[in-house]
Amino acid sequence: MTRLQTLLSRLRRFYGLLPAPPRDPFAIFLWETLSMHTTPARRDAALGALKRIRVLTPDAMWRAPQKKLAEAVALAGPYQEQRLRALRSGVDLFRRSPTLPAVIRGPLGAARRALKPFPQLGDAYARRMLLFAADRCVLGVDSDVSRVGRRLGYGKGSDGARKSTRSVQRALSRELAHDADGFRRASVYLSHHALATCTERDPHCHVCPLLTDCPDGQKRIA
Repeated sequence: MTRLQTLLSRLRRFYGLLPAPPRDPFAIFLWETLSMHTTPARRDAALGALKRIRVLTPDAMWRAPQKKLAEAVALAGPYQEQRLRALRSGVDLFRRSPTLPAVIRGPLGAARRALKPFPQLGDAYARRMLLFAADRCVLGVDSDVSRVGRRLGYGKGSDGARKSTRSVQRALSRELAHDADGFRRASVYLSHHALATCTERDPHCHVCPLLTDCPDGQKRIA
């Protein structure tokens, strides 16, 4: 078992079983859009509201009364207008390309090209889409997961945030077996840990299950 796999086992024992993103491409798109800049609890509240008004498909969301849609999205917290714009853009893409889910699950090159029109969600979103919808062994590392990785000693320091993120991504991926379930587990638990404990400001190092193996945490409590 690699160091990262050991750390992930600790996170699972600490947090218990965590919900993973859905496997349907459009459902993943909704999950990601409602997850930006908020907490899992708020994301789940917004998803539950969308489910109650039955707008979990591109066509249903396109026809939904805007007031009800806005009220549901507002439950995710700040950035309501940005979320609504992202949802409209994504719904339009899914409606104009009925074969998009099949393309995403198909050859990698075509799948990557099909996901490029979703710039507001970034490269980490595209990788998570490929991981959860198409079983590709790729790890989506956003700024939160990158922060956790760097604090744990993964990746190399860099002047640019993008280069640093890619360095963390490569370092983490090397310690995962070529198995989609393992990549999904890493994605779910590292993302949750970043939001719940290893926060950007004032991380909760004293209760962190990874403290004994975290160089940054050891410096903080010294």
